[in-house]
Amino acid sequence: MSQVYEPQEDSYLLAEQVKKYAKGNVLDMGTGSGIQAITASKCKNVKKVTAVDVNPKAIKQSKKNALHQGIKNIKFIEGYLFDKVKGKFDTIIFNPPYLPDDIKAKDVALDGGKKGYEVLGKFIQQVNNHLNPNGKVLFIFSSLTNKQKVNEFLEENMLDFEEIASQGLFMEKLFVYIIEKSNIRRELEKKGVNNLQYFDHGKRGLIFTGIYKKKKVAIKIKRPSSEAHNRIENEVYWLKRLNKKNIGPNLFLAGKGYLVYEFVEGDFILDYIEKSNKTAIKKTLKAIFKQLLEMEEMKVNKEEMHHPIKHIIVNKKPTMIDFERCHISKDLKNVTQFCQFLSGHLCQNLNAKGLKYTPDQIRAAAKQYKEDDNIEAIYKVINI
Repeated sequence: MSQVYEPQEDSYLLAEQVKKYAKGNVLDMGTGSGIQAITASKCKNVKKVTAVDVNPKAIKQSKKNALHQGIKNIKFIEGYLFDKVKGKFDTIIFNPPYLPDDIKAKDVALDGGKKGYEVLGKFIQQVNNHLNPNGKVLFIFSSLTNKQKVNEFLEENMLDFEEIASQGLFMEKLFVYIIEKSNIRRELEKKGVNNLQYFDHGKRGLIFTGIYKKKKVAIKIKRPSSEAHNRIENEVYWLKRLNKKNIGPNLFLAGKGYLVYEFVEGDFILDYIEKSNKTAIKKTLKAIFKQLLEMEEMKVNKEEMHHPIKHIIVNKKPTMIDFERCHISKDLKNVTQFCQFLSGHLCQNLNAKGLKYTPDQIRAAAKQYKEDDNIEAIYKVINI
C-alpha cells in the first residue's frame, strides 16, 4: 500500500515551526499532501519552494492542493530523497516516514525502515551536500524512532541540533528538531575541505574523511560526549613537532576543536604481519623502533604503545597515528611498551613468520634497554 499521507498531528506540529523558520530557497522533502511546501510558500521570507516525493500519487495530490489554494510557485519533483535534487537550500523540511516497518502493510509514507530510523539516517547523511552554509533543517520524528540513534546520526555528520517543539500522543511522543552545520563543518568547507563523511570513532574523538586539495584527508574532532580536555589541541601541538622527524601523518590544517591530516592508507599492524613475509616484517619493526627512539630523544611519551593495534598503519612504511595523549616525561616508555606488545600474543604470530624469540627474552632485552639505553639488545633478540 502506498497512499498519500494526509496531514496528522505531526504535520501540524511541524508546520507551526515552518511558519517561524522557513526562509530563502526552501526544499520540502517527502512532501506528501504538500502541507509543508504550501505553508512555506506563504512565508514572507521565502523566495521559492521545491517539493519532493517518491510517490507519484503524492506529487499529483500536492500539486492539486497547491493549485486549490492559488499557489503556483512550487516546483515538484518525483524522486527518492536527494536523488533528483540539484543545488543548495536555505531551509530544508522533512516529515519522514519514522515508524518501524509493518510487514503486513508496507507504506512508504509511514515505514522508516526495519528499525524506523533508516530513511531518516540516509537523509541526514546526504543533507549537508544540499544545505547552504547558514541553512537550517527542520524535521520531525517519534519516540518510536529511537531518539538516541537520531542524535548519533546528527553527531556523526557534524550537525548541531536543538529540540524546538514536542507533543505527547497516546502511544508516542513527537519531537521537532532544528539542525544546522556545526561551526567546525562550516569552517572546514570554507577552507576547502569537501566530501566530508563519517569514518570511525573512539572514546574521545570522531574521525571523518574528506578531500583537501585533491588529497584524501582524515579529520578528527572531539566527541561531544567526551569529558577529556584539550586532546585535539595537544595532538596538533605534537604532530607539528613530530612531523619534522617524519613521524605521524602529515598535518594539513588545524583550528579550534579539529585537525586535518593525510589519510593513511594501509593495514593495521596485526593484519600487516599476517599477510607479510619475514624480511618485510623485520624492516617494518626496525622502522617502528627508529620512530620510538626519536620520540625518546625528544623526551616524549606517546602512550598506548603496549596495545597499538589501531595506532600503527603499514603501507610502504609504518605510520603511527593518534598522538592526543603525547606528553613530556622523564620516565620514557615508548620502546618498553612496544616490547610489551611484542612479548604478548603477537609473539606467536612473529614466531610463525620466522622471528624466533620468547616472551622472556624480549622482556629481558627491554629491561636491559631501560638500564643502559642500548637498543641493540632488543634488535638482537628479534633478529632485526
